[in-house]
Amino acid sequence: MKYFQLVWASLFRKKTRTLLTVLSLAMAFLLFGLLQAVNVLFSAPPTFAGADRLIVQSRVSFTEALPLAMRQQLRTVPGIEAITWRQWFGGIYQEPRNFFPQFATDPATFREVYPEYVMPEEQWRAFETTRTGAIVGRRLAERFGWQVGDKVPIQSTIWPQRDGNKTWTFDIVGIYDGRDEETRQRTGVMWINFDYFDEARQFARGLAGIYDVRVADAGQANAIAQAIDSLFANSPNETKTQSERDFQLGFFKQIGDIGLIVTLILIAVFFTILILTGNTMAQAVRERIPELAVLKTLGFPNGLVTALVLAEALLLCAIGGLAGMGLAQLIATGLARLPDFPPVPLNLAVWTQALVAIVALALAVGLPPALRAGRLRIVDALAGR
Repeated sequence: MKYFQLVWASLFRKKTRTLLTVLSLAMAFLLFGLLQAVNVLFSAPPTFAGADRLIVQSRVSFTEALPLAMRQQLRTVPGIEAITWRQWFGGIYQEPRNFFPQFATDPATFREVYPEYVMPEEQWRAFETTRTGAIVGRRLAERFGWQVGDKVPIQSTIWPQRDGNKTWTFDIVGIYDGRDEETRQRTGVMWINFDYFDEARQFARGLAGIYDVRVADAGQANAIAQAIDSLFANSPNETKTQSERDFQLGFFKQIGDIGLIVTLILIAVFFTILILTGNTMAQAVRERIPELAVLKTLGFPNGLVTALVLAEALLLCAIGGLAGMGLAQLIATGLARLPDFPPVPLNLAVWTQALVAIVALALAVGLPPALRAGRLRIVDALAGR
């Protein structure tokens, strides 16, 4: 801290240039924080809540429906504790921007496969016995101000009723919540009674989009998945069974390798910021060559002059980098409060990577001018050579 004021004064010798560089660094690390958090989200191991669940879909595509008769065959696979089924409904409420996930499911078996969702017993019974019944998550109910007893019209973008009408009216018979904070973040879904939906839809009756399977031992999940796929091999309804997390990430991976895309974006961003910040530091040192010569004349050794320039580069990168990561943390916290948006884990691992990137960037942009300053000859510097 002895030379902090000197480093600070040198850094802000050209205030406009420094502030613009800091702003560029902040934007770069804002992208770094959010994109790395997305990378962590996609590469994180499955949580306990979904570790014992498997998703059975058509081998062709998850958009290819499977017959309901398969549930009897699935029950013969050893290690399966509970089975439910669901179909993507795909609708909007009042206007197109009010889109949220909706699934038709079997009320009785749904709670067996998803025990982490909690709701009063009378609401579970109402979901089972009300043909037009639907339950909504706490976050979804708060988003639209829904209460138990409300009638909610949903305009389906896929499923017309038998009379051709695409507006379905559901009775909200329950509002479910999560048993822990992680599950509460995933209460932005509407679940409707499958029997009513299957009976009233115009086409594809007797089919379900996917099966959700809960296994007795999560450690045997892979073996059970292989057993399921073997059961339906060489049949008209071949299956692809995978973990719940892999199934969810499959939607995102349709657009490509998310990890590779994130990495390429970050390489482009940091290559640009490396050139910009490196130019700033090089120009700042060139302008101060006579001042650095004076410091050496006053007795500052070469190593100390080199360290001062490196400290200046580190301070510049730290201010911009930490500001950007702070903004990323605020944005991630705000996104986590949005309905239907998965929490972006800007955790200790992402912050550690950011700190390593700050130091690496500081060395890359600061070391060349610092070494030049350390090797500077007083006579040449004062003579302008």
